[in-house]
Amino acid sequence: MKLHCCPAKTALTAINKNGFPSAQALPNTKPSGEEFMSKLLRRRWTLLSPDTNIHQITVSSKQGQKGGGLFSNVSFLKNNQPRLGNMMLYENQGLSFYIVRDDLLHPFVNGNKARKLDGLLPLEDHGVTDVVTCGGCQSAHAAAVAVSCAERGLKSHLLLRGEQPQILTGYNLISTIYGNVTYVPRSFYAHREEMLQTHASMVAGHTGGVVYCNDIIDSSLASQTFECSKFVLRDAPRGTENYSRKVAIVNEGAKDAVALLGMFRLVDHLSQDHLLGKKGAFNFVVDSGTGTTAVGLGLAAMYLGLPWKITAVMLADTMDTYRQQERRLIAEFKRQFRFLLDCHKLNGANDGIVHWVDRCHPRKFGNVLEGEIEACQQVAQQTGIPLDPVYTLAAWEMATRITRAHEDDSNVVILHTGGTLGMFGLAQRYKSYFGMLNYAIKS
Repeated sequence: MKLHCCPAKTALTAINKNGFPSAQALPNTKPSGEEFMSKLLRRRWTLLSPDTNIHQITVSSKQGQKGGGLFSNVSFLKNNQPRLGNMMLYENQGLSFYIVRDDLLHPFVNGNKARKLDGLLPLEDHGVTDVVTCGGCQSAHAAAVAVSCAERGLKSHLLLRGEQPQILTGYNLISTIYGNVTYVPRSFYAHREEMLQTHASMVAGHTGGVVYCNDIIDSSLASQTFECSKFVLRDAPRGTENYSRKVAIVNEGAKDAVALLGMFRLVDHLSQDHLLGKKGAFNFVVDSGTGTTAVGLGLAAMYLGLPWKITAVMLADTMDTYRQQERRLIAEFKRQFRFLLDCHKLNGANDGIVHWVDRCHPRKFGNVLEGEIEACQQVAQQTGIPLDPVYTLAAWEMATRITRAHEDDSNVVILHTGGTLGMFGLAQRYKSYFGMLNYAIKS
């Protein structure tokens, strides 16, 4: 990926000694929704363009076939060039749903990881030389950070939970090739914040300094253009101005409000008249590990006044935990962008902006059930779309269920969150399930 910078006017504003906007930097009036989006989008991004493909999936019923997996009574057909925009409002689309192909954004950095990093990682203009983050052994987030950093000349340091696998595959392999991997005992990993700070300080050394990405965004907000700005490094030596290494910490899974910026950019793009538009009612279905992507979609849709519903399939925790995460992200987003936001547009956000639902076949996170690998195989063979059984299959199942049940008049849309390389790691753990593919009945 190459960095892209849209032209923007600079503003003379003040930053206090902590690197945050001072009182005289605050704007006198809050911009409208469109003005906020315009100001928000005039910044440097990771992705050259927010553009993405939208495909239509027709769902047809068929008589069951033994051994056909979860969709033995259903078949799928993909339309690569569906009618979009106003045509969606007036034409009968039949029994179908749409899929936003964010899995095609990049070979290794795709899906929601690309969207989260879209606004997080343009760091080199701020003097950052190294990035520290963490994740599981097969973390798509860690691999995405490693690749994105390498593409822009930054060094990544990845703290992966557990022990090194005997054979490196999938995201673990990509992380090792592109970044500097350290395997961390689970007991140490349980204290993530301390672990990240300790490792970042070690990378920075005696003459370097450490900063959180949120600090960089906070200071750049002072210019109201998100352009380059000065910031104060944590733990930086006093009395010195030049540091050999400047280390930025990115939290696990990019579960910060800053990561929502990429979703705002995506929603603004999708709401263009030639795509989904601003008038149509859509039910967005998204698989949710941390829930950050779903909350970003919901916030952006609410701020722009779009009649969109966000259905998030919970994968990793309880509904109470997801709702708590939703409230935290909303509060953090309001705080971080309070200088630009018209908070009246988000008055209803505290009551919940995401419809959280259980996955069709609940289980412990990371586990694979019988028939799910065959279901991914069927979708791949009938549509050419890759799914993985832990994340994206859950969204596909839910979208299929909603579409067939005719639950409402909204068009169902899946946001494909990528994660395809995770299949390689799963093949190591579930050898018997993958071996069954040789005996699956092809439709």
